[in-house]
Amino acid sequence: MMDLKALHKSSTFNSFTAGSTHKIGAWFAFLNVRSKKSSIKASKSITLGAVPENPKFESDGEVEESSELSAPVVQLRPKSRHRKDLSLLQHDMNKRRSLPADLHLPQGYIGKYGEEQTLTRASRRQSMSEIGFGRMETYTKLDKLGQGTYATVFKGKSRLTDNLVALKEIRLEHEEGAPCTAIREVSLLKELRHANIVTLHDLVHTEKSLTLVFEYLEKDLKQYMDDRNNILSMNNVKIFLFQLLRGLAYCHSRRILHRDLKPQNLLINEKGELKLADFGLARAKSVPTKTYSNEVVTLWYRPPDVLMGSTEYSTQIDMWGVGCIFFEMASGRPLFPGSTVEEELNLITRILGPLNSPFPSESVHETLISRAPRLQQDGICLLKSFLVYEAKDRVSASDAMKFSYFNSLGPEVHKLADTASIFSVPGIQLSPDPCIPKNSKSRRQSLLL
Repeated sequence: MMDLKALHKSSTFNSFTAGSTHKIGAWFAFLNVRSKKSSIKASKSITLGAVPENPKFESDGEVEESSELSAPVVQLRPKSRHRKDLSLLQHDMNKRRSLPADLHLPQGYIGKYGEEQTLTRASRRQSMSEIGFGRMETYTKLDKLGQGTYATVFKGKSRLTDNLVALKEIRLEHEEGAPCTAIREVSLLKELRHANIVTLHDLVHTEKSLTLVFEYLEKDLKQYMDDRNNILSMNNVKIFLFQLLRGLAYCHSRRILHRDLKPQNLLINEKGELKLADFGLARAKSVPTKTYSNEVVTLWYRPPDVLMGSTEYSTQIDMWGVGCIFFEMASGRPLFPGSTVEEELNLITRILGPLNSPFPSESVHETLISRAPRLQQDGICLLKSFLVYEAKDRVSASDAMKFSYFNSLGPEVHKLADTASIFSVPGIQLSPDPCIPKNSKSRRQSLLL
């Protein structure tokens, strides 16, 4: 510690204090300013305003209030964003706006919207438009995949993500406008987010067409089976059926009926993920049960109550079709391939018995085993629970997933988040199918039509 007596005897100290009793205060104030100045200069991220070489002091020892010294300009230099920082910011923006994780945001977009924490409907619409959504030039048409009555489907590529997409181009009639099936499909799909339901990425509306932009999947179930001579591994049948039930259970829990289940409307990608597609005939069911059209569901997969003209039905309308698809995957051929309503009903009663019987009899059990010999007892029991005449007695999608037939998949498949793939569960994978012809080509004639 400094000796104050020695300091008092110092000639330098005496000469410094000899003129004014307040100079000692001014001296310490000056030292304080100089120390601040040196410490600030040592920082590389701060810019200083001008500081005078010889600051003036008031008689009380305080620094004189002047324009130069009273408010020194101190500005923080903007930190340069590294690629990692920009990547994290873009990831956060994609998450807040529910955008694809691999989306390429345009240059300057992050700077404009990156710090915005809340989005109004108008600002979100504006920001999405600036990214490129809702514009046809964002997508490049590659190949024509198929054509239907109202729509033409193209294989395309998104310039936003560089991913393949399916472009369902619906022609708009000048007087009629957009078909009700297209309006229905858009209104339902935009609310559905599930690993086993096809994703609607974008909607492009022009004067002459309405284009629905879907995720691209290589094949539908019908083509997948055709490429393998209709012989699938039973492990693959089980995985496909469970995914179908997952997607339906999600829809039914939101009181949405698909109403057009058939192999052509079940899409499969290269990973083996199966997704429900073509919601053009789907309906959101009201409460209580509402009257609907009976001209739904392709004939082979239509339940007998609807075949006979019933217009009052619920989610069970889809479960009959699930049973028909299950049998077709396991046996390699359709269960009820009728060409008319009368023939369809005759085929059903020939296999399952009279329409007035509430549940399939024991003879039906043996008939199904003979027609689908690769199904074990637990598989036949599940199949019978789908093919029940009385609609209210058919098993639901959520209950069907609990059948012992699926025990080999393990308990983790029942704990998956809605958007999680079944293949994220360790040990779940497709098996080699018994017959895969060489040079099998991927064809997408019925995609989303």
